[in-house]
Amino acid sequence: MTTPALLPLSGRRIPTLSPGTSSFPHHRATLRLSEKFILLLILSAFITLCFGAFFFLPDNSKHKLWPTHSLHLSAPVLFPGADLTVEWCEDGKVREEEESLRDKIRADHERALQEAKEKLRKSREELQAEIQTEKNKLMEDLKKKDAGPKPLPPVPMPRVVGVSDGEPPEPDVKEKRDKIREMMKHAWDSYRQYGWGHNELKPLAKKGHSTNIFGNSQLGATIVDALDTLYIMGLHEEFKDGQEWIEQNLDFGVNAEVSVFEVNIRFIGGLLATYYLSGQEVFKMKAVQLAEKLLPAFNTPTGIPWAMVNLKSGVGRNWGWASAGSSILAEFGTLHMEFVHLTYLTGNPAYYQKVMHIRKLLAKMDRPNGLYPNYLNPRTGRWGQHHTSVGGLGDSFYEYLLKAWLMSDKTDTEARKTYDDAIEAIERHLIRKSNGGLTFIGEWKNGHLERKMGHLACFAGGMFALGADGSPDDKAGHYLQLGAEIAHTCHESYDRTVLKLGPEAFKFDSGLEAVAVRQNEKYYILRPEVIETYWYMWRFTHDPKYRQWGWEAAQAIDKYCRVSGGFSGVKDVYSSNPTYDDVQQSFFLAETLKYLYLLFSSDDLLPFESWVFNTEAHPLPVLHLGNITL
Repeated sequence: MTTPALLPLSGRRIPTLSPGTSSFPHHRATLRLSEKFILLLILSAFITLCFGAFFFLPDNSKHKLWPTHSLHLSAPVLFPGADLTVEWCEDGKVREEEESLRDKIRADHERALQEAKEKLRKSREELQAEIQTEKNKLMEDLKKKDAGPKPLPPVPMPRVVGVSDGEPPEPDVKEKRDKIREMMKHAWDSYRQYGWGHNELKPLAKKGHSTNIFGNSQLGATIVDALDTLYIMGLHEEFKDGQEWIEQNLDFGVNAEVSVFEVNIRFIGGLLATYYLSGQEVFKMKAVQLAEKLLPAFNTPTGIPWAMVNLKSGVGRNWGWASAGSSILAEFGTLHMEFVHLTYLTGNPAYYQKVMHIRKLLAKMDRPNGLYPNYLNPRTGRWGQHHTSVGGLGDSFYEYLLKAWLMSDKTDTEARKTYDDAIEAIERHLIRKSNGGLTFIGEWKNGHLERKMGHLACFAGGMFALGADGSPDDKAGHYLQLGAEIAHTCHESYDRTVLKLGPEAFKFDSGLEAVAVRQNEKYYILRPEVIETYWYMWRFTHDPKYRQWGWEAAQAIDKYCRVSGGFSGVKDVYSSNPTYDDVQQSFFLAETLKYLYLLFSSDDLLPFESWVFNTEAHPLPVLHLGNITL
């Protein structure tokens, strides 16, 4: 039975103003009506209170007491209308609590009656003053609501250098760079024409596209993901269109269940990077608004966030396919860079505390063979299935350990030590050489090494090179060489296909090396990881083969993935006549084309000394923590 709400006589009801009335009227006739209305309201409240109490008084005829030897109820019985929980136990105890309940209701009656009498004694002026007070309070509340979010505190802008130009001195390299810019313009213009405001584009169907990682809402993921690439390439008109859409249409107050990880790296990362590059405040404000919507995902027993959160309700959950309801290492471990910048920009320590809590919790846990399993249960704090990968499910966790150190101006030595220890275990258990001499990174599954490497794991060549400087035991040369070997292996996975584009995953057994065996691993969805590694290796070695390999990939993408309505992934890189998947991924504009453009630019465009790229290729400035309080 639903208990009727009792009118709180101690509070004040705000009289409703008639339409068009700007203030309360002062002439006598209307004032009398106001007084009568208030008196009627008070009397009706009093009658309602009495009726409710009469209706809900316990009745012995309805609540017969049963002796304890014949009935044992484990669940408590809650008497309606009273904040009192009673367990059926002994007859005397229940009667005593029933009597207590009657006393409580009687006291409530007397208090309500007294309040009603006090109101009736008040003069017309006192009633009018109370009404005006309540009206003023309501107006103040409305003003606060309309004022919008609290302005962010002023913080010093990190040193921002090398955000444009980067034109190479060599004419042939400049020509290649211009071609990459033209590919970006084709991808953007197609999205602008056929998918504007949607998350992604179906370039053959020429309409918008979305996936479950963005929920069911049109959040313009491609716009947010691509803006910093447009800015870096000097595509100013296109950038302006994107900025206007974000200012006018990007709304995070929608009833949509989104991936915390994907929204963090694409939206928060993209908005923060674009803010730092352009200096436009709107991008910072939007990033903070979204970040606040993600915080409820951390409301778990361990503080390990859910994989998904509803932006409106704040309700979180994990993917149904994840081991034993677990969160994913690469998802909850890929928040640090963006959340540290959020704390820096807002002065709110919550973001920094959330990610540091995750790090501290992981540091306390046992790791089988020194490896981090990909699954962790956010309720129990225990590992799920013992599956370790530097590809999907694990990859960017290791990347963000290294980049946390770099972004802190190399002061976060805890992050560096955690990275070094993790890489040492990965080298010992996962990295092997094939019979043909190709270095690859396998996957550890329940004590067994699977000799398969995913396209996603190809980013690790660049990571090893980026982390070479600062390696323990003077191992810088070793890790630079390891990065070069991974780059070579991943180039082979491209070179051994018909289209010269790499498959999603490739094996190293049964006489086959760097080749996909299963049909569902032969697709290429415009992924950036191999080109990302070429760029890092180019920056650290200036070996011309990396630019050559990157150009081969760019030509293959332009030849086999380009269609009139944009760029599409292909389903079989070993077929000379491939079918399209009809999706232009947002990361193609955010990462693949950005890394290609940087590969054919001079090193003073976004130099490593000043910028660290998040896992979606969004550049965030190094924070010189000596001048910052986190």
